[in-house]
Amino acid sequence: MFGEVNGTHGVWGYVRGGMGRISFAMAASAEAHGAVIRTNSPVAKILVHNGRAEGVRLENGEELRADTILSNADPKRTFLQFCADAELDKGFLKRISHFKTESGVIKLNIALKELPSLKCIPGTEPGLQHAGSLEISPTPDWVQEAFEDAERGELSRKPYIEAYMQSATDPTVAPAGYHTISMFCQYAPYHLKGREWSDEVKNEMADRIIATMTEFAPNFADAVIDRQVLSPIDIEKRYGLTNGNIFQGEITPDQLFSLRPAPECARYRTPVEGLYLCGSGSHPGGGVMGAPGHNARKHC
Repeated sequence: MFGEVNGTHGVWGYVRGGMGRISFAMAASAEAHGAVIRTNSPVAKILVHNGRAEGVRLENGEELRADTILSNADPKRTFLQFCADAELDKGFLKRISHFKTESGVIKLNIALKELPSLKCIPGTEPGLQHAGSLEISPTPDWVQEAFEDAERGELSRKPYIEAYMQSATDPTVAPAGYHTISMFCQYAPYHLKGREWSDEVKNEMADRIIATMTEFAPNFADAVIDRQVLSPIDIEKRYGLTNGNIFQGEITPDQLFSLRPAPECARYRTPVEGLYLCGSGSHPGGGVMGAPGHNARKHC
């Protein structure tokens, strides 16, 4: 693991109050330094004149002018949508369109009346088994078969599960006596073979995930109070992530360093003068670290 928390390397950490508190802390720091933050102001296009970015136009028609534009949107949305009429090089646009953004991730956020009692370490009182990440991937064949299901455009019959029970260490995220678990699961392909994503399909996959978890924690299904299911389609619509890819693009060797997202953007600059990428679609990719934004600032 590449994580680091408070000087300790190789670990991840929970954020007290939930991950959203990071955004609030960043916003408060930015405003303290004079930033003005606008929400509920979706961008329709980046204004480009003579090859230079001069501002943005919001969906309500309002135009905001600036000498420098930084896009935290994914590369496909930035160039293929926001810069659609900027007359960019066709070769560059082809490379961006080929940037791999497929996703097979489905996310479950679940409210529980008690913590999972695992077969290997029974008990519902918060313990070490509830404090870290819980991985359900018993064998290499398990993960391989889950992947092969997805390769065929099908939902994994036995999904890989990565779960976090934040309430076990942070009681502020759930009422007293109750708990939360967030489950990052694979594989649920964005493009399904012969089917479209619907509530029925989402619930089918959610049922599989809960049944799989219950094989390892027999009390789990009965402990579920309510659940939120986010398919790749939901993630795309909710967060503006193409294909629902939470890293804005696959993090593979062919999409890292100067190839993320294309050689023309290797140093966060883009073919549009004054326009920079600062999101997970630039090197080194996603994760709660802020490295793309930190690096982009150096090159503005």
